[in-house]
Amino acid sequence: MNARSMLVAFGADTPMSYLHTFGPAGDPITKLGWGLGIISIVVTVVIAVLLLGALFRRRAQRAPDDGELAVHREGGGMAWIYVGVGITTIVLIGCMGWTLVTSASIIHPPSTPALTVQVAAKQWWWGLRYTSTDASRTFITANEIHIPVGQPVRFELASLDVIHSFWIPQLGGKMDVIPGQTNVTWLQADKPGVYRGQCAVFCGAEHAHMALAVIADTPSRFRAWQDGQLREATPSKSATVREGQRVFQAHCAACHAIRGSNAAGILGPDLSHLMSRHTLAAGLLPNTPGNLAGWIADPQRLKPGAQMPDHLVSGPDLSAVIGYLNTLE
Repeated sequence: MNARSMLVAFGADTPMSYLHTFGPAGDPITKLGWGLGIISIVVTVVIAVLLLGALFRRRAQRAPDDGELAVHREGGGMAWIYVGVGITTIVLIGCMGWTLVTSASIIHPPSTPALTVQVAAKQWWWGLRYTSTDASRTFITANEIHIPVGQPVRFELASLDVIHSFWIPQLGGKMDVIPGQTNVTWLQADKPGVYRGQCAVFCGAEHAHMALAVIADTPSRFRAWQDGQLREATPSKSATVREGQRVFQAHCAACHAIRGSNAAGILGPDLSHLMSRHTLAAGLLPNTPGNLAGWIADPQRLKPGAQMPDHLVSGPDLSAVIGYLNTLE
C-alpha cells in the first residue's frame, strides 16, 4: 500500500483515536488512560452499589416518643466514612504516582534522535524545516512530516502568530505551541503508516482545517524521500511550462519559494516538491490537478481568512501555472 492509499485508509478509520498508539512516546500514555478509565468505572460502580443499597435497605421504623424528633442516627456510620476516605486516599495517591512516573518516562527519547524537525505553526498550516549539521542537507517543506520507522525524532515547536497545539494522537501526547517560546517534544513510530495530526487549541476560524500528517517510512524509503527533497526543482523546458513558471513568478513568488528558481517567498509554504505531497491547504483537499486549480483560483471560498489571496488570473494563465506546478515532484 503506497502513502496516498494509506492516507485514504487512515482517514476512514478514526485517525484521531488515541486508544491505540504505535510508539514509545504514546504507549505509556495510552496505558495510563486505559488504567485511569477502568479505575474511574470501578469507583463509579462501587458508589452506585452502596447508594442503591442505602436507598433500598429496610429499616425498622420506631414511633418517636412525645417531644422526640423523628430523626436519629444509627451506630456504625462513621466507620464507613473512615474506610471510604482511607480507600479513596490510597487510590488517589496511586493514580498520582502512576501519572508522575508515566510523565517522567516520556520526557526524553530512549535513544539519540535520528533528526530534528523545526515546526513553525501559522494560521492555518505548518512550516517544516529539516535541520542538519551539514547545511547542504537542510531543507524546508510543509504540512506532511516524514520520519524513519523505529527511530525517535526531535521536534522544536514555535508559533508565528497565536497559540497552537501540535498533536499526533496515535504517536504521542500533545504539546502547545506558544508565540515567543520554543517547546520541544519527540515522536517515534514503530510501524510504517500515515498518522494524522491536528492543531488541538482553537486558533481561529479555520482551526478545524489545520491538519498535518506524519508519514512513517522504512529507513531506506525515508532516505530516498529526503534525498528527493534536497534536489532542486527541475521542470521541463517546454513552452507551456516556461509560461507557467513566468505566471507563477509574477503572481506567487512573493509568498512562495521554489528551490532552483527565482521564487524565494517566505510567507507561504515552500512548493519545491509540491507534487510529492498528498494533500493541499494543510489536509483540506487531496492533491489533484483539479483541486490545485480550485485552490489557486479561489482559496478564500475554500478556507476563509487564509493568508493566500484570490488570484485574478485568466483561464490560460491558470492552466499554465497548474502545468508548471505539476512538474514539481
